[in-house]
Amino acid sequence: MASLLVTLVLFFFISSCSAQSYNVLSFGAKPDGKTDATKAFMAVWSTACDSSRPVTIVVPKGRFLLRSVNFDGSKCKPKPVTFRIDGTLVAPADYRVIGHEDYWIFFQHLDDVTVYGGVLDAQGTSLWDCKKSGKNCPNGATTIGFQSSTNVVISGLTSLNSQMFHVVINGCNNVKLQGVKVLAAGDSPNTDGIHVQSSSAVSIFNTKISTGDDCVSVGPGTNGLWIENVACGPGHGISIGSLGKDSVELGVQNVTVKTVTFTGTDNGVRIKSWARPSSGFAKNILFQHCVMNNVENPIVIDQNYCPHNENCPRQVSGIKISDVLFVDIHGTSATEVGVKLDCSSKKPCTGIRLEDVKLTYRNKPAASACTHAGGIEAGFLQPDCL
Repeated sequence: MASLLVTLVLFFFISSCSAQSYNVLSFGAKPDGKTDATKAFMAVWSTACDSSRPVTIVVPKGRFLLRSVNFDGSKCKPKPVTFRIDGTLVAPADYRVIGHEDYWIFFQHLDDVTVYGGVLDAQGTSLWDCKKSGKNCPNGATTIGFQSSTNVVISGLTSLNSQMFHVVINGCNNVKLQGVKVLAAGDSPNTDGIHVQSSSAVSIFNTKISTGDDCVSVGPGTNGLWIENVACGPGHGISIGSLGKDSVELGVQNVTVKTVTFTGTDNGVRIKSWARPSSGFAKNILFQHCVMNNVENPIVIDQNYCPHNENCPRQVSGIKISDVLFVDIHGTSATEVGVKLDCSSKKPCTGIRLEDVKLTYRNKPAASACTHAGGIEAGFLQPDCL
């Protein structure tokens, strides 16, 4: 009798701890790509939020039309939440519906959240056309963002044709992105693939990014970023910065970028800062095992960034760049200068090391150009650099 009682107690305990699954179809969502499923998704979230058990929200195969949604965990009972997306979420064809929002799909104030699989189709091409025409257009929404959250996993997700940035990680800790695909036209404006800022312990693995801006962009306040096994192109490369937009700014530190292939990109590995005073910095950066295929600027430090010559002419960058390693970087440059280190005259770069860097331009060694850069060279670099 006692053993039976123990068995029953264990059964109910295990049952209460197992995940509760909610399918968006049960809340009225229709997988036809035409019926607005926003209310259904928010009803699912409200129910999941109130649960004290781990929750899995299931989005089955099909296309689900969705306006801007905010999955806010600040008032939820704490527990792991998983979004399993087998289908496609599609934004309204009229870019004005979500174009004035910061985010199309937004997660915030969550601990232990996973987004697994799925396609996010933001249908951003009409907004890109508007921007290219010079008309008065909204900025556009970032496709998916995570803010003020911890223990985040994004796995197997595909982002198509974002209006603005594709994925943003802001103010988060312990984030893992793996098997992510980002796809947009090479001339699509401001469509950064993955943007990380004010976050710690972020890793990006096994990812393919083809877009019109930076494949990965790294903003102020990033500490502990690991990027590995990424294919980038088209796009603007992997960029730390722009830094120094604000006079008081957090620094970027402890960043590793390794085993990345750049194909036809505007830049390869880049650090850039505004040419104006700032308290920020970039230090302890490693770029390693990178292949350049016809990349315009394979290795760049640009501390004289001043778009449209506004708010920065005749000023000098206050960003301090130090301890940056470029190791085992091979391939072809689309321009004569394969390495350009244009550092600040006020705060010169220090601790710059280039080792086993072999870049060619038209079957000859690419040139290098360095200003205010101090460090050690090893490998192919020409005498005018460092």
